[in-house]
Amino acid sequence: MRSYLDFEKPVAELEAKIDELRALGEAGDALAVGEEISRLKVKAAVALKELYANLTPWQKTQVARHPQRPHCLEYIAGLITDFVPLAGDRKFGEDPAIVGGFGRFRGESICVIGHEKGSDTESRIRHNFGMARPEGYRKAARLMEMADRFSIPVLSLVDTAGAYPGVGAEERGQAEAIARSTDVSLSLGVPNVAVILGEGGSGGAIAIATANRVLMLEHAIYSVISPEGAASILWRDTAKAQEAATSMKITAQDMMRFGVIDGVIPEPIGGAHRDPAAAIAATGEAIAAAFAELRALDGETVRRLRREKFLAIGRNPTWASG
Repeated sequence: MRSYLDFEKPVAELEAKIDELRALGEAGDALAVGEEISRLKVKAAVALKELYANLTPWQKTQVARHPQRPHCLEYIAGLITDFVPLAGDRKFGEDPAIVGGFGRFRGESICVIGHEKGSDTESRIRHNFGMARPEGYRKAARLMEMADRFSIPVLSLVDTAGAYPGVGAEERGQAEAIARSTDVSLSLGVPNVAVILGEGGSGGAIAIATANRVLMLEHAIYSVISPEGAASILWRDTAKAQEAATSMKITAQDMMRFGVIDGVIPEPIGGAHRDPAAAIAATGEAIAAAFAELRALDGETVRRLRREKFLAIGRNPTWASG
């Protein structure tokens, strides 16, 4: 059953009417009802297109968090063959919030690391809503180092509100684990590509998103803190999250303008949750194009270009004019 966001109410009403007419058609004059259904379908499609062409940053935040949006494991299932997941950080334990392993992408070996939020209550609890603990980032670093050792490119699939802020995580060195994972990402002698699938939250995202190419889905967000968190700090009022989202410049379009990311992946009209297969296919094409640009580079060049890319972000004059 499709779940609608608050701002999608006009489309929800039209599609509910279509469902009602379908039910009536099965019991009565299907031909007459069919004409009305066709008219309403066109009207709903137009309304959806207009709605998604003018989303506010807060509305994009809601779309990025949509519970039916495809997550990491769905992208792996749709894009990676012969995937073999690996577990554990060899120091403390396993963290299901980060999925990692090796497989093949279009026939070539690849290391895949990503945040998994879960798709239902049970899996969301198991994966801790995609909020990784230190052992998750240490696992990511372990897999990236293994990939580097065997000259296998790395793909990161980012979708997290942020690293887990619990006491246990802090006691086990959350900040150090994030810094270590970021350092390994920057030091890789093999190409790495990161895709922000939904939420790219703070250091929890950067730990695996420090890549040669960083891509974002059209309605994803990327920020140092959630809009609610920023509103709580700045105004001591989470109700101002919408205002914070606008001020923070967190959309893919903002990130592209600032030079933080390298490309925006178009989503199906109505968001990735309306047509997961199309979103996954488009993401696969973008990933393939990104790796193709990097394939011929030697290790030292890969490292140098990655380093220069992130240094350039801090020198970008666009940030000053915001």
